[in-house]
Amino acid sequence: MNSLMLAAFVGMAVGFLILLRLSPMEIVESVFRRLTAKPRSLKDDINETTKRKKKSALRREIDETRNILKMTGREQKFPAVCALSLLLFISGATVAIMLGNLFLMPVLASGMMFVPFWYIKLTKSHYTKAIAGELETALSIVTTAYLRNEDIQTAMKENLGYLNPPVLSVFRDFLARIQLVDPDVAAALRDMKMMIDNEVFREWCDGLAACQYDRGLKTTLTPIVAKLSDMRIVNGELENLITEPRKEFIIMQILLVGNVPLMWFLNKGWFDTLMHTVVGQIILAASAAVLFVTTAFVIKLTQPIEYRR
Repeated sequence: MNSLMLAAFVGMAVGFLILLRLSPMEIVESVFRRLTAKPRSLKDDINETTKRKKKSALRREIDETRNILKMTGREQKFPAVCALSLLLFISGATVAIMLGNLFLMPVLASGMMFVPFWYIKLTKSHYTKAIAGELETALSIVTTAYLRNEDIQTAMKENLGYLNPPVLSVFRDFLARIQLVDPDVAAALRDMKMMIDNEVFREWCDGLAACQYDRGLKTTLTPIVAKLSDMRIVNGELENLITEPRKEFIIMQILLVGNVPLMWFLNKGWFDTLMHTVVGQIILAASAAVLFVTTAFVIKLTQPIEYRR
């Protein structure tokens, strides 16, 4: 019966979309534009800016996902991520309806909706590590060359062949600007430091800009670059510490999900109690909530450490 009602609802929804000439992407953009809209009142805007009032969990995830995609040059994929999130939301609710568990429906729908945003967070950690590793090499060789010749343009130009994207494009744009557009090195450095989201890189650019007025400050560049090595060592130690707990967490999650179909083979009476009684359905919904909440905390707590001034 649930399957027939669900099929009828899907058919009716598709019919309305055809009659109103609406595309699924237009609906997705409208929904998420509404969710990410700024506060309507000035008071709410001030409270959010001063952090007196926290944003909702969904708004925080959406804003963070948009920032990550912008930082990694994939901002055009944001509508697709939102569409996938909405699709998983509907899929989670559909699965709960098919199981006849109304308690599970909001939990499964909400949890599945956050899955694409959590995946983007995981890709950010890999991107951050890759950027930090490339910056460590690039800043080290450029700083060494600058200490030798005291000319940042020459130092960057002679080391471009040893750099890799995205650091290569940033340094290449810097050289093109001071050679062809504006020879003001300090202004170019101020603009360049915002092109990579890394606090050590920004501090290095500030130090390099200060060296344009006082060459004696060039000795401060080497300790700044050394911070990248320190962060790499700290993150390596952290990765070794969390590997086993993360593995145990994944195993426990697999066991939690796998116990439900396993119960059908071991004892059908227990399975019927879990799936078709009110108490069993509440336990199933609570277990799903624990699974999603703990997953969110694990992803948050296992992000690589970043240097902050």
